[in-house]
Amino acid sequence: MNRWQFTSAALAATVASAAKIDSKINGVKIGVQSYSFRTMGLDDAIKAMVQCGIGECEMYSTHAERAAGSPEPPPGGGRGAGIRDNVRKWRLSVSLDKFKDVRKKFTDAGINLHAYNLSFRKDFTDAEIDRGFEMAKALGVKVITMSSTVSMAKRLAPFAERHKTIISMHGHSNLKDPEEFAKPESFAAAMAESKFVGVNLDVGHFFAAGFDPVAYIKEHHARITNLHLKDRKKNDGPNTVWGQGDTPIKEVLQLLKKEKYPIPANIEYEYRGEADPATEVKKCLEYCRAALA
Repeated sequence: MNRWQFTSAALAATVASAAKIDSKINGVKIGVQSYSFRTMGLDDAIKAMVQCGIGECEMYSTHAERAAGSPEPPPGGGRGAGIRDNVRKWRLSVSLDKFKDVRKKFTDAGINLHAYNLSFRKDFTDAEIDRGFEMAKALGVKVITMSSTVSMAKRLAPFAERHKTIISMHGHSNLKDPEEFAKPESFAAAMAESKFVGVNLDVGHFFAAGFDPVAYIKEHHARITNLHLKDRKKNDGPNTVWGQGDTPIKEVLQLLKKEKYPIPANIEYEYRGEADPATEVKKCLEYCRAALA
């Protein structure tokens, strides 16, 4: 068992088996990115996960930070410099016990929290970055996923090494901006910075950008911390209801099953569904179940 497999196995064992919701399907870990429930507060999002029968979660930072008391934008929105400064000050001063309380909500619900999605961008100070790693530790996770940039990987690698926490780069389908993670070469450049840099492969975005997620997973599975599952049309096409796009979701899941890769495959509900998020995520879970039959 290599270090990455060991980390995955250790994370899976952090919740007592008697209370844990088991959402493995034929050996494949099916979880959810809590962004799927972005219209809900944390408590309602956790209730929705329980309702769906999902026992693995990668938590969207907004859920954690709002639950821990982060400042909210004024009515009508607005994310100017003043709001950004307030959030930064709050991050540097909030008690980490608030994040331990957030983790407890998942534990009490029988859900394993295996990653924290906090997207470090260029406007983060070093102190704020360091605090983000401390928040992840308080949440009990060893993986921070993020939508960041290629140049940030170099800056973040020393933090990851010092905190012994894997930073996992999430890709999109923007092939024009060399700072965006879309091409295999961009992920390779980031991983070259440190053994603590990995890949959060979004199979829908990766496919829409023109690449084969099945082949990529085969080659790089040891450095992939988790997947995002969604369906998109090819050639940078839109998100679709699962089964109506071109993304090889079934082939990806069958690969995980066949090779027994311990990679959590997280549902990320982004298409425009006709029902509430919990109902739509349930549909996605049933799609996974059929694909893994």
